[in-house]
Amino acid sequence: MDGFDRLPDPLILQIFDLVSDTKTLIRCLAVSKRFNSLVPHTDSLVLTVDRVISSDSDEEDDVVSNLLTSALRFILKSLHSLVSPKPNPTPTRTRIPNSPAQILRCFHRVKRLAIDLPSGDLRLEKGTLLKWTAEFGKTLRTCVILGFRSVGEAPAPLNAGAESDFAGGLKVRVVWTISALIAASARHYLLKEVVREQSGLECLVLRDREGEGTVVMEKEGLRECREEGEVVVDEEEELDRCRTRVPSVRMRMRHVPRLELKGGLWVEGATLVVVRPSCDGGGGDMAVEDGELALRAFGDGLYGEVVHKLLKARSYLLEMNSF
Repeated sequence: MDGFDRLPDPLILQIFDLVSDTKTLIRCLAVSKRFNSLVPHTDSLVLTVDRVISSDSDEEDDVVSNLLTSALRFILKSLHSLVSPKPNPTPTRTRIPNSPAQILRCFHRVKRLAIDLPSGDLRLEKGTLLKWTAEFGKTLRTCVILGFRSVGEAPAPLNAGAESDFAGGLKVRVVWTISALIAASARHYLLKEVVREQSGLECLVLRDREGEGTVVMEKEGLRECREEGEVVVDEEEELDRCRTRVPSVRMRMRHVPRLELKGGLWVEGATLVVVRPSCDGGGGDMAVEDGELALRAFGDGLYGEVVHKLLKARSYLLEMNSF
């Protein structure tokens, strides 16, 4: 008997969970009958979307690479439709070829799933850094956005008419917020089919390798999204079916024109925005909750230091209608 055959199935499944890479596990299906029967029971997966399609790539490479093309086209289409929407009188259900749901169809007991995109969705002015983390159920629950124009060892000269007060750069910061919410809602829409088909999911994360944006769906949010089911929505209402509609939101915004950090670093135009649906209400406790959400999203390293300082700054409350 082969010594490997003596290993119990639970131990092999633990190894598969540690491997987690979807493409590798799909290849393992062809190794043996035993692997073919065990791989579908892996409960922890990472689906990585590749950037390049090589001429000699195998079938799985093509599937994952084609997913990138579809996903990016999906997100860009939502941005275009926001600028020039074109209502379609006959709504149809759009299916993305080689979508995550189709790739994961051979896995039956997935509990934890991470999907990695190769790059972010936002294209901001040079030097600007914008990061966001959004939590969803059937729609947006919370979104934390952290942005600043530049970071360096010496402070840039502060012009009299620049962001010397809150109103000075408000338009730019609102654009940052809307851009992040559009990117988050487009990613969430991409996940709905996965949520419906993978009934055992307990945690789902969609992120990009640049660390720009992250969509998180925890157990309660997954249940809420799953219970929503196949809701028929007019394409015009959901922006040509390219993204989840963002509800009316209340945004708590903090902004400091210039921050000095440890080690002599200076951050220019630091902004922290915590977004919640308007129906959640507000009040005095919101500031405490803002701190918990912001530190959970960006609590480490340089970003954590920026967040700690911004949480001490004066906050401004803004409201935005559904879009």
